[in-house]
Amino acid sequence: MKVLPCVWLAILAGTVCIKANADTASVDDAREALSKQEDDADSAKALEQVFQAAEKSYTLLKKGERTLTYGVDYSLVRDTLIETVRTSNNNVFSVIGQSEAQHTFTNSFTFDYGVWDNLTFSVRLPLVAKYDTERDLNAYSLGDVSASLRWQPWTSLRGKPVTTLYATLGLPTGNSPYDINTQSDLATGSGAYSLGVGANLSYVIDPVVLFGSLGYTYNVPITGIGQVRGGRLLEEVDPGSSFSLSMGFAYALSYDVSLATSYQMSHSLKPTFSFADGDAEGRGQTSAVMNFSLGLRTSPERIVNVNAGFGMTEDSPDVLLGISMPLDIKGLKAQ
Repeated sequence: MKVLPCVWLAILAGTVCIKANADTASVDDAREALSKQEDDADSAKALEQVFQAAEKSYTLLKKGERTLTYGVDYSLVRDTLIETVRTSNNNVFSVIGQSEAQHTFTNSFTFDYGVWDNLTFSVRLPLVAKYDTERDLNAYSLGDVSASLRWQPWTSLRGKPVTTLYATLGLPTGNSPYDINTQSDLATGSGAYSLGVGANLSYVIDPVVLFGSLGYTYNVPITGIGQVRGGRLLEEVDPGSSFSLSMGFAYALSYDVSLATSYQMSHSLKPTFSFADGDAEGRGQTSAVMNFSLGLRTSPERIVNVNAGFGMTEDSPDVLLGISMPLDIKGLKAQ
């Protein structure tokens, strides 16, 4: 008769133990459910994606990663060309003024490949359509293809700026302005090989990324031209080097919407033109552009970037418009 209370006590103790374990398990489950999971939205990750979408030149891929980005850009340049033409009398010159309004549409495909975690290789292929509505001219051609390397020498640390060094090679694959008839054709390229180097700097102040860059580009002299300009035979051109500067910021309004603003400026040194009867020096050019962009997340892995800008000097494009987005091609991404 005295055994039964012991049995009931054991049963009750087990029940309490089971209930206590269940309560502990439910608390642990709740704590885990309330804690941030790996795939949850993260402001730092969202800001990084916003920054990469707004300023593609600052993006570095992990080793083996591959991306393909499509972009279409539009620019409008209005100008008046003034050309001095030598007449049969070598001491008499006539001045010809010619207005132009060039509309340029550029469809570009940019392929990026992560060589290492801190080294990315890129190739850009532009397809150019250009129209001059004042002179009723048009041209459709491949533009100047370029290849670049971006290297991050130091690892990213919270609260520290991120530095990226880059080198770019430009190839004169477009229609050269020194191989065409300037009265009836339009150029779609620069006509010169170029080599550029520079540094990018970015700094995160959540929810803002500040960024800036400095660059230098050397343009290789063009020889063997044999083009008549202004009644004189042009034989060689030294395009001159150029310096560039940019700065701006990207701001994450939410996980799906972002804004970015940047100021870009470049100065080209005076070019030198070598004619059969002597040399002539051109004028330096300074270009400054304000650019604004809107980033929209259309899927977890896709951000569409729309930008608009305007020129601030007479050597700058009057209007700039563009849109870019990643292309998801089966087999392109690393497994």
